[in-house]
Amino acid sequence: MSRRIPSIDQCLEFHDRFEMLDNIRAHSFVVARVAESLVKGLLRTGKSVGPLPNVEEVIVGALLHDIAKTLCIKTDCRHAEIGRQICLELGYPEISEVVAEHVVLKDFTADLYVQGIFGTKEMVFYSDKRVCHDQVVPLSGRLEYILERYGDNNPNKEHLIRQNFNQSVEFEKYLFSFLDFQPEEITNQMSHAQFTATQQSGPLNVTG
Repeated sequence: MSRRIPSIDQCLEFHDRFEMLDNIRAHSFVVARVAESLVKGLLRTGKSVGPLPNVEEVIVGALLHDIAKTLCIKTDCRHAEIGRQICLELGYPEISEVVAEHVVLKDFTADLYVQGIFGTKEMVFYSDKRVCHDQVVPLSGRLEYILERYGDNNPNKEHLIRQNFNQSVEFEKYLFSFLDFQPEEITNQMSHAQFTATQQSGPLNVTG
């Protein structure tokens, strides 16, 4: 089955169209490079028993995961949900679900992860958790920032944030058991990533 996804050029045009702030663009570029490096690592080791995400689809999902962030900073909306709506309106339903779940996964499926089966949404979800602004950080570093930025000193909010990051920690253990490098070595792997902010790309049609 063919899944239509935008080209990288189109993603960058969407950044302009939806007035993505420079710092959010920089964050998205780094998330895309992290995600690309992780998927390529999975492909390199070949340990998974099932199909792996398409690299281009993961890059696009990462580039668009915060497409609604600027709007929601201005209007105090939920950027994952509004981002999902934007991607649907643009005609990319598969990417819309990746965007919708980049903050919280609807289905955390350990039975699949233990086999090395990871979808595009999981790769973007995890990669986003590893990037604070435009710097790759440990999960603990990102958690500290999220608590400070969004916790509001509210015990209930802080509990939900920690609960979500506990899933990220668990996911990290599954993911890196299928890779040949450790979480702290991601930046070394990124040096081999092909995606850059100035990359030119034609239309992408992903089969899978």
